Amino acid sequence: MEDFRIIYRILKFLRDSMDFEEFDSEGFTAERFGTNKNRFHALLIQLDNAGYIEGLHVTRYIRSGIQVQPPIDVRITLKGLEYLNENSLMRKAADLARGIKDVLP
Repeated sequence: MEDFRIIYRILKFLRDSMDFEEFDSEGFTAERFGTNKNRFHALLIQLDNAGYIEGLHVTRYIRSGIQVQPPIDVRITLKGLEYLNENSLMRKAADLARGIKDVLP
């Protein structure tokens, strides 16, 4: 479940980055999203493979597997924006259901 929270935060960061001319690659770190570098890069690769982000530079090494290469200059795709929208609607529906449950005896 924690991975999905990190994924949501990554996509939200990328969506918010669309307002700026340059991508804040210095602020786009594993620490910002509360995880370690290996998990962060693994999630970025999964997001790229799923089509939620683009512009990720990935290199395959024989001994160390797949690695994300700097500079990291990724962008959210339409599919990523749709994921954020659907996830937000589901969260609001769940919050509403919890509120109704709390009100009813």
